[in-house]
Amino acid sequence: MIEAIVRGVHRLLTITRAAAGICLLGSVAINFANIIGRYFFGVSIPWAEEIMLFLMVGCVFTGCCAVAWEGRQLRMDVVVSMLPAKVRDLLTVLSELALIAVAGAVSVFAWPVISQLAAFDERSQAANFPLVIPQAMIPLGYALMALLVAVRLLARRQSGAGVGDASHS
Repeated sequence: MIEAIVRGVHRLLTITRAAAGICLLGSVAINFANIIGRYFFGVSIPWAEEIMLFLMVGCVFTGCCAVAWEGRQLRMDVVVSMLPAKVRDLLTVLSELALIAVAGAVSVFAWPVISQLAAFDERSQAANFPLVIPQAMIPLGYALMALLVAVRLLARRQSGAGVGDASHS
C-alpha cells in the first residue's frame, strides 16, 4: 500500500513542479514584456509587479513540496551532524515531526483568512486579481509539505531505511 501512496506522491510532485515552473516562466515573461514596453515603447504594464509577486508566491509554495519530499529544507544542524548516528536520527525525526506540526497549524489557522478573502471578494489594487488565489497558495503549500513529510517518514519506517537515507527521490 505504501508503494501506491509513494507513486501518487511522485505524480503529485510532477504536478507541483510543473506548476512552479509555469509560475516562474509566467513571471519572467511578464517581466520581459514590461522591460520591452518600458524601454522601447515608453509604456509599462501597470499590473505587472503585482502579478509577478503573486506568481512568485505560487512558485515558492508549489516548489516547496519537492523540497519537503526530498528532505532538503534548511536546517541548523551543525551540532546535530556531530552527534552519534542514533541520536542524530532521533533528532531528525523530531525535527520532521515539528515541521509537520507547524505546517499543519499554519494551514489550519490560515483558512479563516482565506474564507474571508473569498467571501468579500478581495482584489488586488492594480490588477484587480482575486487575492484568495495567491493567499490560498500558502496554506495549501504548507499542508502538502506536512503530508509529504509524513508519507516520507512512513515510507522510510516501512522500508527500514535510516532517516538520513535519501533514497526516496
